[in-house]
Amino acid sequence: MSTRLINIYNKEELKEQIQNDPTPRTTISFYRYVNIEDPQAMRDELYRTWFAMGVLGRIYLAKEGINAQFSVPTANMEMFRQHLEMFKEFRNMPFKIAVEDDGKSFYKLTIKTRNKIVADGLDDDAFDTTNVGNHLDAEAWNEAMEDDDTVVVDMRNHYESEIGHFEGAITPDVDTFREELQVVKQELA
Repeated sequence: MSTRLINIYNKEELKEQIQNDPTPRTTISFYRYVNIEDPQAMRDELYRTWFAMGVLGRIYLAKEGINAQFSVPTANMEMFRQHLEMFKEFRNMPFKIAVEDDGKSFYKLTIKTRNKIVADGLDDDAFDTTNVGNHLDAEAWNEAMEDDDTVVVDMRNHYESEIGHFEGAITPDVDTFREELQVVKQELA
């Protein structure tokens, strides 16, 4: 017997199922630039396991990494974390957990492979996905903000920056991430 690797129900049925499901869910997002040797094979493995766990959402995989927004039954959070930790590419992944959310933002599991996880317009050889900065906890962030030499570039687009941005940050006036990279490069020069 083969394991199903795609959704087979229609949108309306799925929306009704999730709205009527009393299971508490947690909505999470994360991304990481990391080298993924075979995104399609990883996609299929993640789909099998996460579908069985009740994960719902949108996950994109590419040779350059992962970008994920999804919900998981709250009771399966530890199992989900343990499964993610099995992949060297995803160990110690920082989760962004939604607050004041009923976990019903997604009604199906979609995991797709893409050429890029973010439409940045860069050639694959333009940067090293393993050369990343350091994650700062709240205390380290606040210390960095007190340093006069700290420069913050808020990479949200124009619309998102109008909703909120870091005080004193460089906020490029652009509509897309692709445009933002060139503007930021010029502003930092």
